[in-house]
Amino acid sequence: MDCTRPITLENNRARLRPLEASDFEALKLIAFDADIWRYTLSPAPQDNVGLAAYLSQALKDRTEGRRYPFAIIDLATGQLAGCTSYGSFAPTERRLEIGWTWLGKDFQRTGLNRAAKHLLLQYAFGELGCERVELKTDARNYQSQEAMRRMGAVQEGTLRSHCYTQGGRRRDTVYFSVLRPEWEQLRQTVFQQFQDARG
Repeated sequence: MDCTRPITLENNRARLRPLEASDFEALKLIAFDADIWRYTLSPAPQDNVGLAAYLSQALKDRTEGRRYPFAIIDLATGQLAGCTSYGSFAPTERRLEIGWTWLGKDFQRTGLNRAAKHLLLQYAFGELGCERVELKTDARNYQSQEAMRRMGAVQEGTLRSHCYTQGGRRRDTVYFSVLRPEWEQLRQTVFQQFQDARG
């Protein structure tokens, strides 16, 4: 994936655009809530310095081709609601991961996350020609796992003691995936309300 290319995706609920350094002030309004970061690999930013470091790392990862971070815009309010990314690129295998996703508390369980995932899946299978899209989460994050099931992703299994997470503990990681043939069905059922995508 060309991480230097500006990508903007939009449907009737969400707009995804490249995360920018200028998003710092908007991120400050939603990012300082420890609950949002409870199951992420990196700890919650505690202050402006921590948030600046988070944003700087995300932009560096894009520059170096490791992941492509997006800002999630809630079209109902016009507000920046959180972030998500493509990453773990395996172009020869036509595979990537959707992850690094977090939403401000007021935007959770509103349908915004599903709308954003629809855009990312549509672009991955359509424009990027993927055959497989992966998603994963901490085994303790039941809310995230349920959201993945509701969007039609298939739970594949759990990698025990998979990686280090906050506080230096080892976490079990639950893997999900969507395959190209499955996407054709999902976009006609689970994601039907977002079929008027404009981006």
